Amino acid sequence: MKKNMLSIIILALLIVNIALTSVMMFNVTSTNKKVADLVGNIATVMNLELTVPGQETKEEISLKDTAFYAIANPMTMPLAAEIDAEGKSRQGYLVCNVSFSLNTKHKDYKTYGSDEAMAEQEGLIKDAINSIVSKHTSSELQADPGLEGLKAEILAAVQELFQSDFIYKVSISEVKYG
Repeated sequence: MKKNMLSIIILALLIVNIALTSVMMFNVTSTNKKVADLVGNIATVMNLELTVPGQETKEEISLKDTAFYAIANPMTMPLAAEIDAEGKSRQGYLVCNVSFSLNTKHKDYKTYGSDEAMAEQEGLIKDAINSIVSKHTSSELQADPGLEGLKAEILAAVQELFQSDFIYKVSISEVKYG
């Protein structure tokens, strides 16, 4: 008889345990959902602060959808004159290779993006690059890490030249100052 009574008590405690576990599970699940929504809202707010308001996000272009065009010869461009410590005007030069990354999926790529079409426009492209570079001094460019500011200015000028954004990146290599 003691064994039966003990089994009934264990069964009753088991049923109470299942009932309380169920209640706790529903409470924790709803709380967990609320916490997940809160974290999602915080992540959304943080993402808004990382982007510039009004600036649309650029889509990532894969390497297989990218074509490259390099200006054939290194460019030698005069820089804005600098006044040295002695008060003398000093002319500087920048020698570098410039290349562009082109989006092959863009609608304007077929019109402007082929090597022949880019080669036809190379004189205008060089002129746009030269006009941007000649506004800067040697010390300004040397202070710009990776020439990121210059690359952004050249990209904007070339995109304006073509009235399109199929050119999405400018690369500057083998930089020499003279």
